[in-house]
Amino acid sequence: MKVEVILSFYTWNKDNSENITAQRFHRFLMFVFQQRYLENFYDMPKSGDKIKRQKNSTHLVKKLKEMQKFFGLEETGQPDEETMGVMAMPRCGVPDALGYKLTEGNPKWKRNEITYSIMNYTPDMSKADVDSALEKAIQIWSGPSPLKFTRIYKGEADIKISFVLGDHGDNSPFDGPNGVLAHAFQPGQGIGGDAHFDEDETWTMGSSGYNLFLVAAHEFGHSLGLSHSTDPGALMFPTYSFSEPRAYILPQDDINGIQFLYGHSTNSINPTGPTTPRTCDPQLTFDAITTLRGEIIIFKDKYFWRRHNQLPKPELHKISLFWPSLPSGIQAAYEDDEKDLVILFKGNQYWALSGYEIRPGFPKDISNFGFPRTVQAIDAAVSYSNYGKTYFFVKNQYWRYDNRKRAMDPGYPKNIADKFQGLRSGVDAVFQKDHYFYFFTGPIYHKFDLHARRIVAVGRSNQLLNCR
Repeated sequence: MKVEVILSFYTWNKDNSENITAQRFHRFLMFVFQQRYLENFYDMPKSGDKIKRQKNSTHLVKKLKEMQKFFGLEETGQPDEETMGVMAMPRCGVPDALGYKLTEGNPKWKRNEITYSIMNYTPDMSKADVDSALEKAIQIWSGPSPLKFTRIYKGEADIKISFVLGDHGDNSPFDGPNGVLAHAFQPGQGIGGDAHFDEDETWTMGSSGYNLFLVAAHEFGHSLGLSHSTDPGALMFPTYSFSEPRAYILPQDDINGIQFLYGHSTNSINPTGPTTPRTCDPQLTFDAITTLRGEIIIFKDKYFWRRHNQLPKPELHKISLFWPSLPSGIQAAYEDDEKDLVILFKGNQYWALSGYEIRPGFPKDISNFGFPRTVQAIDAAVSYSNYGKTYFFVKNQYWRYDNRKRAMDPGYPKNIADKFQGLRSGVDAVFQKDHYFYFFTGPIYHKFDLHARRIVAVGRSNQLLNCR
């Protein structure tokens, strides 16, 4: 592979008068990377002269826009930093292109009793742990549907599960550690329904390496006939992100998909799952808001939005994609400009971020700030760097913390309504910009002028996400 890339580079470069430089070689590698990504996942033609295709990039631009649209990125048709970052994420090997077929035939099983078999095991985990993870992963699809799954040890199973390396005979070779983690085939004869896992990955039961349950549950969705979802909260979203398996609930988007194919469960109570927040929902509420080096970070359930002036629209991500060890449901957050830290709270614990990295030694107890034991959670927090103070909001009261003395100011807590006149209830989230505090309560925000000490504007919370 390395020899092939180097020879291709010399062919690509030979008609150019520029000297061969590290910068040009890097650009070439980026071109090859995006080309192969689009070939693998967006039906980019593989035939023909790659050099000519590079010079006539109309088709490449079209496919880049298709990929950007799928992931909710700005459709520039250019391999910008954000696009390349998504391409670099570990993911499923099944293509995203609409209408793409891995196997011919009916994309659903014609019966509801499905069998599976485990052909071999990864040495990364005990056999008992592999059995448990795979059984839980396949059974998660039986809850909302009439499907029944049985493991068999002899004979031909509908879904055969294998751990394999590199080129393993199905025209979809694996690429080594990271990158493509696994793939599965739509229902059908022969290889149809089978799921293959890349043995070059490190498979685990937890958050290190790649969690076998999460990857397998996704692949079994393909084995049952589901394609990739554009919902970033769905199990069938193509890129990998960690969620705690012990508390995992199948998202509603995936429930809708499996029920569309096979119908509802025969149980008297059909399960429902979590839904991904809709950015411009007029009833949208927020859990916590903070600034982070010029960005605004908005937390909601297990998700967060990034809003930045350089981004055309806010981006929605799973918290676990950036911070696998953080819990969902962050309740309060603020930025300490002087220390270049962001502090996040949930319950009686807090974490410190330096940029996008969690500082070691966390979580810690909120009693370190001087809260009495009666305070077990914080509703909202904001730091006013001009005065070196941080405000904590708990129910109908607020506390003021001196950032330099690292202690609570005397005389607190006080009533929110006494200081911030016009706020008649508790605060869900708050952040500071210029000399204003923006308070969010339910689907409404209040803009409070810290100089005039009064509310100067009221609006819908989702206006923070550029919604009209």
